[in-house]
Amino acid sequence: MDDDALTAMVTVAPGRVTLSDRRTERRWSVGVAAYRLGVVPVTQGWYARVTGERPSTARGDRLPVEGVSWADAVRFCVALSRREGLTPAYRLPDDGADVDGDRSTVEWDPTADGYRLPTEAEWEYACRAGTTGPRYGPLDEIAWYRGNSGERLHPVGDREPNPWGLYDMLGNAWEWCWDVYDAEVYGSYRVLRGGGWYDEHWSCRASVRRRSHPTFRIDDVGFRLARSLPG
Repeated sequence: MDDDALTAMVTVAPGRVTLSDRRTERRWSVGVAAYRLGVVPVTQGWYARVTGERPSTARGDRLPVEGVSWADAVRFCVALSRREGLTPAYRLPDDGADVDGDRSTVEWDPTADGYRLPTEAEWEYACRAGTTGPRYGPLDEIAWYRGNSGERLHPVGDREPNPWGLYDMLGNAWEWCWDVYDAEVYGSYRVLRGGGWYDEHWSCRASVRRRSHPTFRIDDVGFRLARSLPG
């Protein structure tokens, strides 16, 4: 995979996806408008070029950035949008103040052309890429997980992509989504999707949901970029 592919995005056509939660045994259908999604997760090299920071435990420019909180991911989206002359999708408290507190709010403008995190529905819709099973291919061919990773992170794009040309949707590093997981039970905890390098095979499925506090930084959690398209 060449350097240009590390920042490339694909256009995802509109559609509908059914989400589910194993804990509550709930299922719900969500319509998805057309949008753009990163071919691979944000890499450490790209994150460092934009922020000047290298927060990850494992080191390598082509590795997914990890050790980043949901709030860090949001700030990256704003910084990259401004760097490229785009309208930021997120408005931070006090125009850039710390967004790590429980009571902080981040406003999302769905009409903005800047970078953002995918919604949970967008993430699963793109992961499935028109497939209906738990995965879009044989796990050892598409993902780094505990059974084949050597218990370490791997460079992005080294496994097979899904039918829409997206890599690492399962395994390697979990990915932050925009959505709150369950506000009534878990407060401000945000959704994580995709499974990671240390997870067993059952966590690397299109439907699996995980949660974490928006300030937590973990060595198997990164993120992927999305952008809205004009309506």
